[in-house]
Order: sequence, then structure tokens, then C-alpha cells
Amino acid sequence: MKIRRYIAAVSILTAVFLFTQTTCVHAQEEIPQIVDMVPVSKEPGQLYAMSAVLMDGDSGRVLYEKDGTKARANASTTKVLTCIVALESAPGDDYVQVSEKAASQPEVKLGLKKGEQYHLEDLLYSLMLKSHNDAAVAIAEHCGGSVEGFARMLDRKAEQIGCKDTHFITPNGLDAEDKNGTHHTTAEDLALIMRYAIRNKTFLHIAQTRDYNFSDITGKRNFSLHNANALLDMMDGVLAGKTGFTSQAGYCYVCAWEKDGRTFIVSLLGCGWPNHKTYKWSDTKELLKYGDDNYYYVTYWQEPQTNQILVEEGVEKGQDIGTRIYLRGKCTVTPEDKEKKILLKSGESVECRVEIPDTVQAPVRKGDKLGRIAYYLNGKMLSACPVYAEKSVEKVSFKWYTEKVFHDFFH
Repeated sequence: MKIRRYIAAVSILTAVFLFTQTTCVHAQEEIPQIVDMVPVSKEPGQLYAMSAVLMDGDSGRVLYEKDGTKARANASTTKVLTCIVALESAPGDDYVQVSEKAASQPEVKLGLKKGEQYHLEDLLYSLMLKSHNDAAVAIAEHCGGSVEGFARMLDRKAEQIGCKDTHFITPNGLDAEDKNGTHHTTAEDLALIMRYAIRNKTFLHIAQTRDYNFSDITGKRNFSLHNANALLDMMDGVLAGKTGFTSQAGYCYVCAWEKDGRTFIVSLLGCGWPNHKTYKWSDTKELLKYGDDNYYYVTYWQEPQTNQILVEEGVEKGQDIGTRIYLRGKCTVTPEDKEKKILLKSGESVECRVEIPDTVQAPVRKGDKLGRIAYYLNGKMLSACPVYAEKSVEKVSFKWYTEKVFHDFFH
């Protein structure tokens, strides 16, 4: 009698098992979490620059742009990258030998002479404070072996920083052309370069120095430099800045400015030609005022609302036949994660997306990654926290059904 009951039960459970293999559950739609803010403020007025960018120095997000991705000549703003590559590739107390090529560079120049030697650090002050073209070439030849070799270093560094359309041929930014195109960058790329540069303490120290005195290695020639970045005297909080001008580039400028814990970067290309030298200061102040008036740090963490996840073909010890097995995802969040901030202006919102499935396939192991909780601004992800399975769930099998029947009928 028991054997007949056992055979009948196994037949029924076999049918149930086969049926569960073809059953599916529809996933639920995502429920975004939105932070609402007050109405949008107006943007900057008419700018003189052909290309301009205002960037958040912390996140690298472009807060305002005018033809920000248009490739243009950028003159001596190139020297920001020249300085940072030199700082990263050679010690400041290196002796730099001046070549004939370096000594023959056009104005603006320090007046280096062939065969002279200088400390690299001193030439970096010459490069950044007074934009000397001969110092730039001497630095390039020392660090890169040649101007061409150093140019390749510049382009590699630009790519590492995240620049998308930058090609540098000269270390001083003089107009040039080769088989790969003209010497150029974009306002957005230039802002990214400055954003990277201000993370270097030595670069900041050089850029903020008002006056600097040095001599050649022999001590026979002495030089006095005064910083040409006039914005240092116009505004408090200026971290760094670099001017530039060539006939093709027009007046250019890039700077970083800090106020109330916020860092703004402005880059301008084609900001007037001769007789309009002051346009760059007007545009810079306009953009910095716009950033200061409208952008403030907001903590964007939101407690996510997560649902239970159905484990298809999942089984647990002691469950009844046909019982659905669920689990929850676990997201480990640090206090620092909850304090993350982003610069936002009126009308902008941060969206929290719970990017985990409604169903997963057994087996599942405790700690398996199920998805993530992600935060987005204007479609771009700010940060994400992985979600892991809180427990293990085995996969149903014919063996499990057989053992279940045997246990229920014979115990």
C-alpha cells in the first residue's frame, strides 16, 4: 500500500516539476527617486569668446558651454600641460641644457643662450609666470628628448586626462601643423587639463607665485619674473591661470577659482584679437559670477526602495512544494557614501535608480552580485553601490522532489 502511494506521489510531483520549468514571472518596472528643486536661473549673458566652458573642478561636469567641443588653436594655454608633464617626468633640480633651437624661439622669451644651463624648476616658473617660449622648448627637449618626443608625451597625457579632441605639436602653443592636423584643443578639453593640473601642489605653488628670482647655473645671469596672470589681482580665490595669444588662436585663457569650498574652472578660446585684450577678463568674471550665484553643493544620497526578488526554480529546506522563494539584496553603504555631494543649480535633479532584477535564476550564492543602486544626473551616472544576495538559494531538482516525497510520506 505504501509503495502504491509513493509511486502516485512521485508521478504527481514529476508533473509539477515539469510545469514549473515553463512558468515565468514578469519583471516590475524601475521606480526612480527624484529630487525636486526650484525653478532654473538664467544663464550668462553674451560672451566675447568663440568657445567657452565653465566646469565644476570637483566632478569635471560642464556647467555651461559655448561651442565647448569645437577644436581651436589655443596658444600659450598649452603651457599648463607642458608644466604638468614636466613635473611628472623629471625632478626640479635637473640641469637643463639650452639648445640652439630653444634659444632661437620667438618672443615672448626669457633670452636663453645656447649652451647655458638652468634648473628645471626655474624654467617652469619662467614658463608659467611669463609664458616664455624659449623656456618651453628647453623644458621639452630635456624631458622628451626632442620637441617632437615631448609633443607625443603631451598628447598621451591629454588622452589619459580624458581629452577627446586635443593635438599638441609645440610645447609653447605656437601655431603649427603636422600630418595629424593643426595644434589645437577644445574649451572642454582645456578645462579638463586645468582641472587635472591644480591637483598637483607644485603646480599650484608655481601658478600662485607673484614674483620669482633665479639665475643660470653659473650665477652670472639673473632674472626677475612677475606673474602675468592679472586675475590674481582682480579676484580673491584664484588658484591658477594661464593666458595665451597667437594670430590664429586670438586671446585665450584658462583659470581655476575657489570659493566656499567650490572650485570652478573657466576656459576661453578665440576671445578677441588685438585691441580687445581685456575681453578675456570680462568673460571670465561673467562665467565665475554665474557659477557662484547658481551652483551649490547638495548631498544626493537617497534611501532606495527595494523589493523582494523572486528566485526562479529556488528551493529551501523545509519548504512546501510550490512555495515561491524570495530574497533581498544587500547594499553596504559607508557614511562617506551618504555624504557625497554634487554641485547643482535650481531646477536640476538627481535620480536614484534601483537597477536590480525582479527575478533571478537559482542557484544563488550568498554574496552574488545582483545589481546596483545608481545615482544619475542628466543621464550620467554619479555613483553606484553594488547589491549582493543576502542568502544562498539552491536550485530545485528531481532528486529534491523525490527526497521531499519520501520524507513527507514515510516520516
